[in-house]
Amino acid sequence: MVESTNLAPGLLLAMPQLADPNFSRSVVLMIEHSDQGSFGLVINHPSPIKATELLDSLEMHWRGEDSAVVWAGGPVSPSTGWVLHEPVGAAVAGAGGTIEITSTISLSTSPDRLRAIANQPPRNVRLLLGYSGWGPGQLAQEMSRGAWLHTAADPRLVFDTPADLMWDAAMTSLGINPKSLFIGRGVN
Repeated sequence: MVESTNLAPGLLLAMPQLADPNFSRSVVLMIEHSDQGSFGLVINHPSPIKATELLDSLEMHWRGEDSAVVWAGGPVSPSTGWVLHEPVGAAVAGAGGTIEITSTISLSTSPDRLRAIANQPPRNVRLLLGYSGWGPGQLAQEMSRGAWLHTAADPRLVFDTPADLMWDAAMTSLGINPKSLFIGRGVN
């Protein structure tokens, strides 16, 4: 069994036998994992929504790249927003609303923080809607069935690897050839 303290921060990689279409080839950045449940964000599923569209609807202005999209963080509360980013200075950050996931990855949740980051986005930033959640014991049960693998939260994988290559890159970092994985039912 995987120790609770080792899952967050970290990345969960969906195995092919995980039948839930919300998590097909997903890479989930784990934010919190405890006996009370688990919380993470899918970081490799872009949505069709442009960052400018989302922020315009919130009466905020996006000063980042025009091509920036909003990412689907998971199936739970799809209208809940999150901002994953590299650490930013106090002038950009404002007060409160940000937690440090790792020394190189932060998560902001407040509208004021979103406004400040949208106005002066750091190089590494990702806007997400929705999240991934598990009830008490649910994730441990899924992991014991082989539905997920775990690896470290590498900021290069999180921010610099193209979404369509992220799952393969994460598997390869564990020494697994993604092409060798297949859905199987095991030995009867």
